[in-house]
Amino acid sequence: MAITTTDHSVPHTSTVPANTGQKVELFVREHDGTPSGPPADRKAVLMLHGRSVPVLAGYDLQHTSYGWAKALAQAGYDVFMMDLQGSGRSPRPRMEDPCNVNPSQQAAVTPPLTSSRTPSYPFVLTNSQSDQDELSTVVEYICNKRNVSKVAFIGWSAAAFAMGPYTIKNPGRVESLFLLAPIFPPGGPPNPPTLPAPGFPTHVQTRSGLDQAWQKELKCTGQREPDMLDVVWSALMDNDPIGRTWGKIQSSGQPAGASRYRNFVSWGWNNTTAGQGGILGGSVPVLVVHGEHDQTANTTPSNTNPALDFHVPALYKAITGPHKLLVTVKCAGHSMPWESQHKNLHNLSKHWLKHTKVDDKTQGRFEMDENGNISPAP
Repeated sequence: MAITTTDHSVPHTSTVPANTGQKVELFVREHDGTPSGPPADRKAVLMLHGRSVPVLAGYDLQHTSYGWAKALAQAGYDVFMMDLQGSGRSPRPRMEDPCNVNPSQQAAVTPPLTSSRTPSYPFVLTNSQSDQDELSTVVEYICNKRNVSKVAFIGWSAAAFAMGPYTIKNPGRVESLFLLAPIFPPGGPPNPPTLPAPGFPTHVQTRSGLDQAWQKELKCTGQREPDMLDVVWSALMDNDPIGRTWGKIQSSGQPAGASRYRNFVSWGWNNTTAGQGGILGGSVPVLVVHGEHDQTANTTPSNTNPALDFHVPALYKAITGPHKLLVTVKCAGHSMPWESQHKNLHNLSKHWLKHTKVDDKTQGRFEMDENGNISPAP
C-alpha cells in the first residue's frame, strides 16, 4: 500500500494563557494509506501524545517495525498525528528560557543555567481547556480537508485528559475511542482553578531519568530490545532542537540534552464526567488498553491526592455505555509502543478500527499474551 506523507501547519488562535489570542500553527503529520476512491471510503484517524512524549517519537518512531502510525496507514487508514502547544514541533511559548524549568530540575539544563533561578513566567503553561481547543481545531481541519464527518481517536497516556472530555462534548465528531494507558483520576477535580495557575511552564526529562522510570516497569525477559533506550532518546532529541543543547557537557564535548515538555493543569476528567450521558461506550465505542506492569497509569500504592491517583480499570468501570472493552497486555508497561509487544498493539488497534470489537465482543475485560492471543480476563 502506497503511503503519502504530508506535514500540515494548522492555523489556530491560542487559548494558552502565555500567548492567548495569538495566531499559531499546530504541527500535524499525516500518513495517508487510503485507497483511491470516493470520500465515503476514507477513514481518518487522529493520534494524540501524552504528557512528556512528542507525537513523532511516540507514534512515528523511525526504527524497524515501531512506527505505529505507518502501520495503520499501511492497513488503509488516513492517519494524522498532532502535537499540542508545549510539545514537539508545535509552538512552545515561554519554554526557551532555562529559568522557566521546574526549579527542582534546573540542574539538568546546565549550561547555560548555573544556579537555581525563579521562573520568569511563574505559571503553569497549558490546561484542559486549551488542549481541548487545539484538539477541536485539528479535528475540524481534518474533517474539512478530507471531507469526513467523524474521526477515530487514538490517545496514549495523558492524551485521555483531552480526548475523553472532548468526546463527551462532541460525540458527533468521534467515531471511536482507543485509549492506551490512559491517565484517569477517578476522584479528579471537576472544575478549573483560577488561570493561569501558579507554577512554572516547563518540565525536563534526562536520558537517565527516562531509563530509571522505564526500568521500574521492565518485569519480563525481552520486554524491551537492548538498543531501544538509545533509539527513543534520539527521537526525543530530534524533536527538541533547543533541549538537545541543554545539559552538562559530556566527555565527547557535547551536551547531554534534556527533553522539554509542558507543565499543565487538568480538570473535568473523573468518574462523573466519564459516565456523563452514557456517551462513552454509547454512541462512541471505547477500547481501553494497558500493560500489566504499568505503574504510571496505575498508581501503586494509591496517592492520597485524588488528582494524582490514577487507575486504568476505574475508567472502564466509570464508563456507563455498554460498548466498552478493557484489554490488559501481558509483559508490557506504560511504554508499550517502544516495547516488544508493539506489533501486537498495532494489530489490536487495526482490528478495533475495522470492527470496534475484541474477540468478537463489544463488552468485557480481556488479556493479550505475548503472541497476541486474546482471552477473557480471569
